[in-house]
Amino acid sequence: MTRILLIEDDDGTADEILLELAASGYEAERAGNLALAGERARAAAFDLLVLDRQLPDGEGLALLADLRAEGRRTPALVLSALGSLDDRVRGLRAGGDDYLPKPFALVELIARIEALLRRPDDSRETRLIAGPLDLDLLTGQATRGGRQLDLLPRELKLLDYMVRRAGSIVTRSMLLRDVWGYSFEPNSNVVDVHMGRLRRKVDGEGEAPLIRNVRGQGYVLDPAG
Repeated sequence: MTRILLIEDDDGTADEILLELAASGYEAERAGNLALAGERARAAAFDLLVLDRQLPDGEGLALLADLRAEGRRTPALVLSALGSLDDRVRGLRAGGDDYLPKPFALVELIARIEALLRRPDDSRETRLIAGPLDLDLLTGQATRGGRQLDLLPRELKLLDYMVRRAGSIVTRSMLLRDVWGYSFEPNSNVVDVHMGRLRRKVDGEGEAPLIRNVRGQGYVLDPAG
């Protein structure tokens, strides 16, 4: 049975969501604060996290960012009364896979959960090797030929995505959807900026370039250089 960790401090909201999840056939567990949520998320295998942003002991996005930095890729649906565009973008950039502003209809919550659970699971392998690249997603460490790569969490996630699709072209739309979690294309060059930084870290001076820009299409990682 699909297991969901609900991170929500409001008893009434939590009870409603837990009843709806049970009626939809999901096994759900609740954590009402960041401390317990972090403990449970690290100790047990969940298929999905549903977390509120405003918790009594801090910001839910801080926990999510920490989990992503540790290499944990469990899909996450962020719930929040903070529903502006800036708030939604912040939630996605912190590692959220979807963002649902409050108040919301339970039927929409279940539909979004179903959509997230249908996404391909890229999280099972935690050690990836492609040519000279070696990624340990549990520790968040990445090396090229033994050289340590000082990657930010988003850069590690981006390289993870590229390594899993080594030799294949990935488009900007794919990256926005699967790495940033955008269901829309923002009017910005966010992909190109992050990819430029990643390429400078992966392809050092005197090393054969592993990541190439394919004009008009996207990017490709070639482990052979």
